[in-house]
Amino acid sequence: MRVNGVYYYRMKHKEWILTAVFALLMTACTERQHQFETEVMLPYTPVKSQGGTQLCWAYAMLSAIETEHICRGDSVELSVPYVAKMLEREPDAPPSGRAMAATALNLMAKYGAVPLHSMPATDYPVPEHAYLLGCEYTPLEFAHSVCAPGEWAALTTTDDGRPYYEEVELALPDNWEHNRFINLPADSLLALTERAVRQHRGICWEGDTSEWGYDWQQGVAVTSLWNGRTTDDHCMAIVGIAHDEEGARYFVMKNSWGTANRYEGLMYVSFDYFVRKTIAVYLPANLL
Repeated sequence: MRVNGVYYYRMKHKEWILTAVFALLMTACTERQHQFETEVMLPYTPVKSQGGTQLCWAYAMLSAIETEHICRGDSVELSVPYVAKMLEREPDAPPSGRAMAATALNLMAKYGAVPLHSMPATDYPVPEHAYLLGCEYTPLEFAHSVCAPGEWAALTTTDDGRPYYEEVELALPDNWEHNRFINLPADSLLALTERAVRQHRGICWEGDTSEWGYDWQQGVAVTSLWNGRTTDDHCMAIVGIAHDEEGARYFVMKNSWGTANRYEGLMYVSFDYFVRKTIAVYLPANLL
């Protein structure tokens, strides 16, 4: 027992040292004062807070749709509370409210959408009509005017041997709808996403924010050290591209955790982080 006890202590001590060194290196990497120069910044609606909900997927997807319309010259701000209420009508939806950004598109196609002013919070009554610029719509009519079925494409990148350029189903707990995604090589997905931003299109990103290099307070996500796994944790809208003082490029992403970080709710996510930590990307289908 004494030998086992000593061995266990030594292993724990070694792991603690490695963890501490890892944390210090990662802290030095993320907390250094990056100097970003913006290359592209798309217009976007105000940063919001999802509070204690698990609705990042709805905030991010609706934000991408809003940016897409602003770039077209339209002005629209959509109600996440309405989408949340429609989720409650789905018998397979988990009580947690977790889902994928594709779920927001599916709910809009099935139940419609309304402007934010029609339902600004979940404790408001669900409206039967949507009003915008003096026009009256049903929720379905309104949804189809801002996001027609099939207007957005869902993309992913996998390295598990499944064929590229074909649809695959992601075996993830949040994919309880069994949504399918076009599987692309990682470099192709990165290039397509970058091109979409530079063409001033709306984009929604879904990926892993459990990486040590994801620092909300500093507003930066990098992967100089990588924990070796990718999980489906969070969604954000991509609203720009920037580079740092060393020339490394970053996507500027609009988060839904409020504005209490260095960049008032924005995150600078390195291209390297994007390649390693992406679960899915949603962008206008006519870009494919």
